[in-house]
Amino acid sequence: MAAQVAVANGGGAGPAAAAVAVVPAPAPAAPGGVTQPLPTTSLYVGDLEANVTDSQLYELFSQAGQVVSVRVCRDVTSRRSLGYAYVNYSSPMDAARAMEALNFAPLNNKPIRVMYSNRDPSSRRSGSANIFIKNLDKTIDNKTLHDTFSAFGAILSCKVAMDDIGQSKGFGFVQYEKEESAQSAMKSLNGMLINDKPVYVGPFLRKQERDNSFDKAKFNNVFVKNLSESTTKDDLVKVFSEYGTITSAVVMIGMDGKSRCFGFVNFESPDDAARAVEELNGKKINDKEWYVGRAQKKSEREMDLKRRFEQSMKDAADKYQGQNLYLKNLDDGITDDQLRELFSNFGKITSCKIMRDQNGVSKGSGFVSFSTREEASQALTEMNGKMISGKPLYVAFAQRKEDRKAMLQLNSLRCALYQ
Repeated sequence: MAAQVAVANGGGAGPAAAAVAVVPAPAPAAPGGVTQPLPTTSLYVGDLEANVTDSQLYELFSQAGQVVSVRVCRDVTSRRSLGYAYVNYSSPMDAARAMEALNFAPLNNKPIRVMYSNRDPSSRRSGSANIFIKNLDKTIDNKTLHDTFSAFGAILSCKVAMDDIGQSKGFGFVQYEKEESAQSAMKSLNGMLINDKPVYVGPFLRKQERDNSFDKAKFNNVFVKNLSESTTKDDLVKVFSEYGTITSAVVMIGMDGKSRCFGFVNFESPDDAARAVEELNGKKINDKEWYVGRAQKKSEREMDLKRRFEQSMKDAADKYQGQNLYLKNLDDGITDDQLRELFSNFGKITSCKIMRDQNGVSKGSGFVSFSTREEASQALTEMNGKMISGKPLYVAFAQRKEDRKAMLQLNSLRCALYQ
């Protein structure tokens, strides 16, 4: 059974908002016909084009009712748009009408995404009634995804993940108002065809839950390495069969006919495989310390290595937190040695580097690391804003990408709180 979805082609909008016909929306009725007030007058507006202004949003959303306030959230330092905004109405009815009429409306030639503002981070991150969809056709956009999944209940949030150039990554998320709607959507659409592609529809898992799921996955196939060159298939069978029934075993052989010193053992039972890994990993056999672990696909190995690398980088960054300074607005002619000389009065410098492009040209930025936090703090206080080669130097504590992202989120939270 195929669920073919037609992609809607919205008309382009000029610098200002496109005119949108707004139809009055009745308030939802409870059983017995009693009208229930809507819970909020505040809307979240996402997927904004970078140049959208407060006045454009005010003009567009005023078509639905009396707008109390509009604010495009911006970076505190650069004042660049963060890609979303909040619109507040005086009436819940107006907010409901705007969400119904303006969701996916084009603004500066880009469809916007409108939903009720949810200021409770715990509910947003809980994953409740939230589903994950992958193997989406690249032509499917937010509106198409919304139209497809809205048949199962009221949707709070709906988004197709996009890359840096605005192309679909082939997966997305839908959060329903009720868990029953999410369960119904998963049951009905998992494995179905959307635009001739079978899609996976399952529960959304937070990163920590995905990591735990990955670590605890059941497996039958075991990888073993650091074998001695004389170890044979029969030797593997003899060692591993003590832990359960083996369906296959192999020692990998190179083009020269010699052992590549690693192999695979497949168990009939995942429990037996797990026990073999637990008891044999790190054990010395024929003067060789074996590594024994779950056999992984290439993609899984790469994911595992990436996680380990990111963790090691985090540990290193945490170790030197507050000792590493980031500099920018440096004159292009300044060298590493000159930079070291500029900061040497503040303490012992452990590393000092100007960032350069592939042609060796300075990017105007760099890093200086001190042996103690106190030295770095003094250098920051005295050097930030100081004129160097006719340019004011910018100095700040260096931050990891995750920390910068957290700061952006904090800035956006502040923006939301002061609506």
